Amino acid sequence: MTRAFDPVGFLTGAVPIDSHESVEPMREFLVETLAEAGEDPVVDAAGNVRASKGDDGGPHLVLNTHVDTVPPGLPVEREGDVLRGRGACDAKGPLAALLAAFLAVEPSGGRLTLAVTPDEETYSTGAHALVTGEAVGVGGPGTGDARVDPLDGDLFVVGEPTDCDVCTAARGRFEGTLTLSGSAAHAAEPESGVNAVAALGNALPAVDRFDDGREPHPRLGPPTLVATGVSGGEATNQVPAEARMTLDRRSVPPETAEGFRASLAAAVREAAPDDVGVEFALTERETPFLEAFDTDPEHDLVRAVADAAAAVGAGGDGEVRPFGAATEASYFAPAPTVVFGPGRLADDEGAVAHADREYVRLDRVRTAAAAATRAVDELVG
Repeated sequence: MTRAFDPVGFLTGAVPIDSHESVEPMREFLVETLAEAGEDPVVDAAGNVRASKGDDGGPHLVLNTHVDTVPPGLPVEREGDVLRGRGACDAKGPLAALLAAFLAVEPSGGRLTLAVTPDEETYSTGAHALVTGEAVGVGGPGTGDARVDPLDGDLFVVGEPTDCDVCTAARGRFEGTLTLSGSAAHAAEPESGVNAVAALGNALPAVDRFDDGREPHPRLGPPTLVATGVSGGEATNQVPAEARMTLDRRSVPPETAEGFRASLAAAVREAAPDDVGVEFALTERETPFLEAFDTDPEHDLVRAVADAAAAVGAGGDGEVRPFGAATEASYFAPAPTVVFGPGRLADDEGAVAHADREYVRLDRVRTAAAAATRAVDELVG
């Protein structure tokens, strides 16, 4: 049975609801929308909105995206077929498209689940709970744990702004702090101490050379490693005993967060003077980092979404390519996973998602909704 649902109407109601400080009002709006359409949504202990239908006689297809946004809120404006405002493309536009598909298809060849997370832009505790059953930091990081029913999904479509292309891979993102330790001394007698700040002169070239000789990923290209901050020293007349460098890593498969940590520490240890201590620690968080993922571009899931986008769109819709940012899709891999939705991370004028000019074209929301509906019907309808 096809239910009457207007993804653009939903989106124009959703974007004015601020969800950068609290997702509760936006979550309530989503729950009410599902209930009014005859579904039976639940909010689990991790704050995910979940609704499911169908049976276990075929694949379990999961439609996932998020309701939170980055700050700050933005004025909401509609100019013809363009809707501007925080969350317009990241990711309330994709949510509208996936919600349309969920409501339109009554599965007869498998199970269909909508699972919408509350904190993709921060800790990803919602996505972590969906795959592990562990709702860590309920009420905020460090405030307690609970249990939820984990998903047993076979196929995942993750809503993000891809401009109706089908993204099968994305880099991961790791973050850590490199600490170099020496010993303090009077600056008038520097030879009596070990200067940790001076040792940065050895560490920085090691960071720059870290990926030398590494083969690029066939779809994602090479990884990146960027020093994003440096600090050290306690007094201007003292040999500094410690220096710290923050590092941003955009990984490609098969690198893991722990593998990166160990290899980076070893590379700097080899380059640093023997009397300088070297430690590299990943930034502490209660959930795993977003690691890289890579789905076979020839998988049936990819072909179904790509063919559907090409069938309902214009021009190059349905192009299969990598996604340009880290995403919660990494939590669901290695199950076959694609990223899909209306909107763009950036256009010819610059950044769109997370920027002050965030917008989505409403005709692309309709196209994405039609494509997602067609693909879902093909996979489990």
